[in-house]
Amino acid sequence: MERIYTDQDADPAALAGTIAVIGYGSQGRAHARNLRDSGFDVVVGARAGGPAEKKAKADGFKVTSPAEAAKGAALVAMLTPDMTHRSVYAEAIAPNLAPEAALLVAHGFSVHYGEVDPRADIDVVLVAPKGPGDLVRREYEIGRGVPSLFAVQQDASGGARAKALAYCQGIGGTKGGAIETSFAEETETDLFGEQAVLCGGASELVVSGFTTLVEAGYKPEIAYFECLHELKLIVDLLYEGGLAKMHQFVSETAKYGDLVSGPRVINSDTRERMREILRDIRTGKFAREWIEENAAGKPNYKAMLEADLDQPIEKVGARLRNQMAWLQSQPESEAA
Repeated sequence: MERIYTDQDADPAALAGTIAVIGYGSQGRAHARNLRDSGFDVVVGARAGGPAEKKAKADGFKVTSPAEAAKGAALVAMLTPDMTHRSVYAEAIAPNLAPEAALLVAHGFSVHYGEVDPRADIDVVLVAPKGPGDLVRREYEIGRGVPSLFAVQQDASGGARAKALAYCQGIGGTKGGAIETSFAEETETDLFGEQAVLCGGASELVVSGFTTLVEAGYKPEIAYFECLHELKLIVDLLYEGGLAKMHQFVSETAKYGDLVSGPRVINSDTRERMREILRDIRTGKFAREWIEENAAGKPNYKAMLEADLDQPIEKVGARLRNQMAWLQSQPESEAA
């Protein structure tokens, strides 16, 4: 069994000095506020006049340019989107971060695939909470924490691992339980989960189920309820108690249907497609394609996204969700 690290395994003194948080979105804001409340000295690096600067100042932080923030930092948390890491690191961090200071990311994509080539004289670590920033903050405020992953890519100071654990404790990760990983493992499993199961796999399964029913002559509204709306009920059960809780709370008929028909949908052919996806991730093929697509202005990405959002299930769903009063009062979800 993999060891789970807790508060007792972390030493805040291992991370002495200022922490610079660059990127003040969902994760950046949560990390900065939690670290400050844990007693760390936090400065935010943001573009002058931008929305991140305004929000960070409103939250009471000292805000400077990313380059200035990096100059005085013992650790720089680079929490901007993956595709900005190359320029943020090259322009603001690499020329300014002191030897044996630390560079931290919350996802290993840019380092693992060579978009960022860290200087040899700095520590490079990863701390990845397994939840969106809003949850990271809310759990911290009530004295709990979101489980987190941590990893060391480069240990110039001899204390990189201790710094990662201290940071993890500072955002509440060791209260939720922290597991040690590597940059390769975190990056590749994260991308695979998104593509094969959580985003790509789940959304395609929903749309395919909806389309199958509608093409067979069933009402689109009924198909929407059966293939999308009720998915949340099952996901909640799985999230709360795994397969056992799902089986406990669905009908005997649903359970029997699950056991005899699930393997007909997700079978050896599906798993071979999953292995292909994983090969593309592990060889760097997916990363190269995404980096090139981004550099070209994302024309294919935009076209595919537009087509995805123009499907019949979206139009039916928007009309039905309009009648669901409990959805109208909910805040917009934040990305993880």
